[in-house]
Amino acid sequence: MTARYRPEPFAAAVTGIGLVTAAGVGTAAAWRGVSGAADAPSVLHRSELHDLPCDFMYTITGLDTKALLGVASQRLMDRFSQLAVIAAREAVADAGLDPSVWDSGRVAVVIGSAHGGLPFYDEQHTALTERGARRVSPKLAPLTVVNGAASSVATDLGAHGPSQAVSTACSSGTVAIGTAHQMLRTGACDIVVAGGAESVCSRLLIASACRLKAVSTRRDDPEAACRPFDTHRDGFVVGEGAGLLVLERPEHAAARGAAVRAHIAGYGASSDAYSAVAPDPDGRGIERALRTALADAGLTGTDIGHVNAHGTSTVANDLIEATMLRRVLGEHPLVTSTKAMTGHTLGAAGGIETALTVLALQHQLVPPTVNLDAPDPEIPIEVVSKEARAGVFDAAVKTSLGFGGHNAALVLTRA
Repeated sequence: MTARYRPEPFAAAVTGIGLVTAAGVGTAAAWRGVSGAADAPSVLHRSELHDLPCDFMYTITGLDTKALLGVASQRLMDRFSQLAVIAAREAVADAGLDPSVWDSGRVAVVIGSAHGGLPFYDEQHTALTERGARRVSPKLAPLTVVNGAASSVATDLGAHGPSQAVSTACSSGTVAIGTAHQMLRTGACDIVVAGGAESVCSRLLIASACRLKAVSTRRDDPEAACRPFDTHRDGFVVGEGAGLLVLERPEHAAARGAAVRAHIAGYGASSDAYSAVAPDPDGRGIERALRTALADAGLTGTDIGHVNAHGTSTVANDLIEATMLRRVLGEHPLVTSTKAMTGHTLGAAGGIETALTVLALQHQLVPPTVNLDAPDPEIPIEVVSKEARAGVFDAAVKTSLGFGGHNAALVLTRA
């Protein structure tokens, strides 16, 4: 048996957060939303989806993208890219960085998205079929490609280091942050803006998800439709948003006197190699990713006090993930799924939820899993419900699973 390569321990410093979610726009507002200190987010019926079994989604309201980005810039970006740029600006400002004076060649951007500008594809397909080829926008490709968010953020910030897009379905945002962690470890850059962005109010996608029985069809009560780990869960509710972190090499952050919010101490990824849509029923793929992340951080399951779970509110995923968490971490961590307050933002989920895990570490507070009215008796973990719960924990975990068996896990530690 050949010896496995064990890299030296490395913890990237999280110095900035940017959040644009249905639970709140801006980091402070989003935290108030998920922690229960603000009103419930907007779960709205959408006229575009009126004839589908699921006609609702978590929608960001009150966001004037034209005012924030300018009309000319906005027209060159699909909505997922717009959300990414807004989140990136907040994250960079939160980190106390000035893009006009930083060493731009040492600044990288890594942003995950599962679908890119899918709604614009819908719109342009309608234009083609109903009005002909001359009515198709020449901006189709640049607005809809998955790397659109990474490109837009790099351009907006003037970041000339590596710019990458990650697309591993619903684990994209987490893989993007893991990729950033690896880039910093190798010394390829000093700063990385990383996370995920998604906006997919698409008739085509939602119709397919309905046929797959992946989304909730609780049309009469959409606010209570997303209920991770609940006995009566029947699928997820799509959301939109962006969550980006500024990560730095620890010596770089220290040299400029940056305030560090937390550390990304470990990363692991794996493939189920099992199914295009279903997770490995034994959870061995996500278990491999989590154990790799723990080993990378030099920690064990007993060190973990909090888990922000993937927790999609689908019947199979929640049980598989919960059983795996109990097997690897035991029964002590306080678990939550913040998707009940943000919706399932697909490729953005890992970015948003990692940011919320950083905030949980800072505040020593675990957000509740709302709508958890009847906990599934087969779920073998302690899920925080109804109200946020204070705790004392120095390390936390973020897990993500994606269609196609793409698994990722991060270990975060308190600053």
